[in-house]
Amino acid sequence: MLLTTILIGVGAGGCSLSRNDAAYAQMGGASDVTGSIGALTHSANNNDAPSDADLALARNAASDVLTKGDKDSSQPWENPLTGARGSVTPLASVYSTDGRSCRDFLASYVKDRSESWLQGSGCRTASGQWEIHTLKPWRKG
Repeated sequence: MLLTTILIGVGAGGCSLSRNDAAYAQMGGASDVTGSIGALTHSANNNDAPSDADLALARNAASDVLTKGDKDSSQPWENPLTGARGSVTPLASVYSTDGRSCRDFLASYVKDRSESWLQGSGCRTASGQWEIHTLKPWRKG
């Protein structure tokens, strides 16, 4: 059922509004995040890897869908400059880490004929905003 929900979200496409407020998901601190995103975006052999702008839009969509808090919701995103698009869907329930509410999510990345998946997690800050902590290539297993 989860895969069906994700695929429906991907098919829905749609545009995502960009914004410059504090809710804009920030990447900060975690070294595995920077390494994972760097490896994903700067792979010399993969021209279909998400650009930094694509990843920023995916993180923004993740922050939006986590803010909504709906169990079965999905948030589409699209970058008209690169032609990339996708959807972000929360996985499982909210859990607590270091006294903060956190949630995992799965994001699709579609560009031209290529499709890949990213997994991530975010936690609610003291101000109530969702901060995305990880966003890296999804590995089955």
